[in-house]
Amino acid sequence: MNSVWNRLTFSCFSPYQWLSGSYLYRTVGLLSQWREGSLLLKWGEPLGALLISIVFIFGPFITTSLIGVWLIALAGYWGILTISDQGSPGVTPIHLMVMLYWGIAAIAVAFSPVKAIALSGLIKLSLYLLFFEICARILRSPRITNWLITVVLLIGLVVSSYGVRQNFFGVEQLATWNDPTSELAQATRVYSYLGNPNLLCAYLFPAIALSIGACFVWRGWLPKTLAITMVLTNSACLYFTGSRGGWIGMIALLVVFLLLLFLWFWKFLPNLWRKWLLTIVLGGFTGFILVTVMTIEPLRLRVMSIFAGREDSSNNFRMNVWMGVIDMIRDYPLTGIGPGNGAFNIVYPRYMSPRYSALSAYSIFLETAVEMGLIGLGIFLWLIVVIFNQGVQQIQRLRLKRNIQGFWLIAATAAMAGILAQGLVDTVWYRPQVNTLWWFVVALIASQYQFKTKEQAIK
Repeated sequence: MNSVWNRLTFSCFSPYQWLSGSYLYRTVGLLSQWREGSLLLKWGEPLGALLISIVFIFGPFITTSLIGVWLIALAGYWGILTISDQGSPGVTPIHLMVMLYWGIAAIAVAFSPVKAIALSGLIKLSLYLLFFEICARILRSPRITNWLITVVLLIGLVVSSYGVRQNFFGVEQLATWNDPTSELAQATRVYSYLGNPNLLCAYLFPAIALSIGACFVWRGWLPKTLAITMVLTNSACLYFTGSRGGWIGMIALLVVFLLLLFLWFWKFLPNLWRKWLLTIVLGGFTGFILVTVMTIEPLRLRVMSIFAGREDSSNNFRMNVWMGVIDMIRDYPLTGIGPGNGAFNIVYPRYMSPRYSALSAYSIFLETAVEMGLIGLGIFLWLIVVIFNQGVQQIQRLRLKRNIQGFWLIAATAAMAGILAQGLVDTVWYRPQVNTLWWFVVALIASQYQFKTKEQAIK
């Protein structure tokens, strides 16, 4: 059984065996001598970190088009670093699955009923995946990792602080985000600089998880106080969004974080605590959630609307969209209609119910199935399994070495769980402010992969 799992998750993967017959890989290092004489590329990794940080610094405040332009520049810089590379091949099991994911997206374009529009979607996807590539390379340095995480956390604090301010001072609601027939029809839902409460939630998941991780990693009372302030501010802002999907994601994030913390500290606990601590903590957490929901009326009304079915306007809207999307999947079951919201916007009107137009499937899993077919959905789920497996493996390795970088991996894995949980009922994952953070935390896990030497791989 372990052998099957190891093969499925590429746990025994060796990049040298896989790359030995690759013609494309032969281009890596072609300009290595040029790099030795280049003053600029002597600072290649720090400069790359600076370019990546610009995406996070300006992402919440600029248009998606400008983010796209910067991602193109980063893709070009990654190409320069790659052809002048002098180190290890940098191909991990996660890289392998990302390439497979891109491959099925390319196949979906070839069979798409709207090929030109789908090709545009493939280009956008390629930019995100190249962003993952450069992040995974740059994050091999612990110093750069701490720098970039600090940037993410500081900008997240700015965004969440403004969201908290909106809750206390009021803000114009840009759309009908609450059921107009409910008691909370006039309630304020914050959106900070991102213009949408659900998008703000997804943006905050990495900030919340990484700020909890910072409580363990950062040394000194002042940095720890800052980290705790970030946790409280980010969490409060997420609550004030009133996003039910966001709250579900927050629960998933905290549960995964607690489970991985238990894994980290397990060997340091007495036998009694090994047996009962997890049960006590999760039981207490569940009790806290239940008591909070029962005692805070606005929260109770919002949570109960999840179970209202079609009686809630938001639920009803999503259900109607999902029915149309399922019909689309039936007609394009294997490779879908092609990647990107452009292809969806052209094909969906043929299937939608009257008065239920939509820009997406309101579920990243249904969206993947409709864009890349059931084959693409299978590859996507496989990619997620490989990422989580690698995360747990690297956390265990760093725990044995007592390397506090492991807390960043715990945070990255928990952030992914939160985004995926919200993604069950929303598709803000595709927005660049969120997608860049998603691939950043995936790259954080991939960057900790331990490469075997060529001699070890041959043995």
